[in-house]
Amino acid sequence: MNVALWGTVAVAVPLCLGYTLWMFLGLSLMTAGNMLGPRRAGAPDPRTPGVGTGEPAHRAYWSGQMWRDARDAARGGLFSIRDRLTTEWLSRSAGRLLRGRRPGTGIRGVNRFTRTVLRAMAPGTAAGAVLGALLAALFTSLVLLVFGALLGLTWLSALTGAGLLRAAERLWRLARGIRMKCPHPGCYLPFRLAVHLCPDCGAAHRELEPGRYGVLWHICGCGRRLATSTLGGRGGFAAGCPYCAQRLPEAVGGLRVVHLPLIGGSSSGKTMLMAAMVAGLQSWSRRSGLKVEYASLTDRQDAGALSRQVDSTGWARKTQGGQPRALMLRVGYGRRWRLLYLYDPMGESLRDAGVVREQQYLAHADGVILVADVLAEPHVRRSLHGEDAGRAAAARPADQGPMDTYQRITGELAALTGHRRRIPVATVVTKRDVLDRTASLPVPGSRIDSWLESIGLGALVRGVRHDFGAARYWAVSAHEATGAGALDGEQRRAAEPVLWLLARSGLRVGALVAEEPPVDLPGPRAGAATGTETGTERVKG
Repeated sequence: MNVALWGTVAVAVPLCLGYTLWMFLGLSLMTAGNMLGPRRAGAPDPRTPGVGTGEPAHRAYWSGQMWRDARDAARGGLFSIRDRLTTEWLSRSAGRLLRGRRPGTGIRGVNRFTRTVLRAMAPGTAAGAVLGALLAALFTSLVLLVFGALLGLTWLSALTGAGLLRAAERLWRLARGIRMKCPHPGCYLPFRLAVHLCPDCGAAHRELEPGRYGVLWHICGCGRRLATSTLGGRGGFAAGCPYCAQRLPEAVGGLRVVHLPLIGGSSSGKTMLMAAMVAGLQSWSRRSGLKVEYASLTDRQDAGALSRQVDSTGWARKTQGGQPRALMLRVGYGRRWRLLYLYDPMGESLRDAGVVREQQYLAHADGVILVADVLAEPHVRRSLHGEDAGRAAAARPADQGPMDTYQRITGELAALTGHRRRIPVATVVTKRDVLDRTASLPVPGSRIDSWLESIGLGALVRGVRHDFGAARYWAVSAHEATGAGALDGEQRRAAEPVLWLLARSGLRVGALVAEEPPVDLPGPRAGAATGTETGTERVKG
């Protein structure tokens, strides 16, 4: 009898082991697989976190939810083996066998022999179930370890891809000299990444770059797919400054920005000169391969309002308000483009060193356009006689001479930028139309720096030459370059200082700017004005 019982146990153990092994293994893997997929096809998965209040985008699956699903799959698969072993096999099947009942139905054995056989099968069934559960758990653990290693490889690949894309874009910006800075008054702060707006719902995305919300794209809360890099098309989205929240031009992250402030005293002709420079750039675009576009609708409207004002009155109103908003233009030549920021500050902002320090846009200057109204220089005014004095007074001289302006700005500019010696300076003598008719002064020739020295402003020329990296000089009549009867030649000359500074930034427009002529000393006036920048074309009407 004992031999028969042990034989029954010996037969029950392998049978139960084989059956439970495959059953537990299939159960654990199926449970683990179900934990990875959605609870119900087509329905939102409650395990996936929604869009947060900070960034209106869904987190990338690999950045967090993948590991939570892997944890739930591992726990679900192993716990399913434990639960099925304890409830179905040990408590129910083995328990019924010990009581002499059939394991499937619970019906009591018909006779004593049958009940004895059933009781003899209970230990083997329990042992086989436990061994099957242990082997299934071991195999499931091995599968989960391999799966975890694959998940780790996936996470590492996504993280590496995000890092490489970030590094590639930063290297691309570094190679092209792209530095993003706000052009709006009171801000002017540099930033690494702009705030991009979803074109469908208008949500503000502050982290639209390869990272935890996605490598190649982010999924907005509204479901819109958004590219994460400039090379992938992110530049097509509306953008704003992360500090002041004001709108930025679309090209702010894809083009090198060139900051050019116009520095001059009040009434020196800065605003008229800026209007002439914009008109000159457009004139060059009609005659050469230069391409000029307004960076935004606001810039087009501001430039149009200034042009209409000059057309109707012949003058530009005095710059008002506090710190200036940059007029932004996209300027291209060949395959290269620049985003040009032109600043027209109030002349009063240059009277006091403390106020100059508040002009934070100067810290980003890639060049300076020094607007020189020589009629405002005291010793030049004293040298005028007769009608020349009245003509100079009617030209509305600036409230301070160019030498005073230069002395006030040069020290503060060094403190703000820290690299003044590398900044090029384009010195533009304004009101050339008045100077051409002033007999008390020599003729402004082709070398304006020599002419400045001849009228007593040699200290200005020497200071610019000593303090800054490069310098060029022009004399321009903004009055003749703007308005209904504007002269194309004068407009193009007005744009030459901008083109020269753009060429210093790497834009290959140097061929459009005439080479600096040899040194000449201005001679006495004899009838009509002479020199490369004067002639019959300068006479209106």
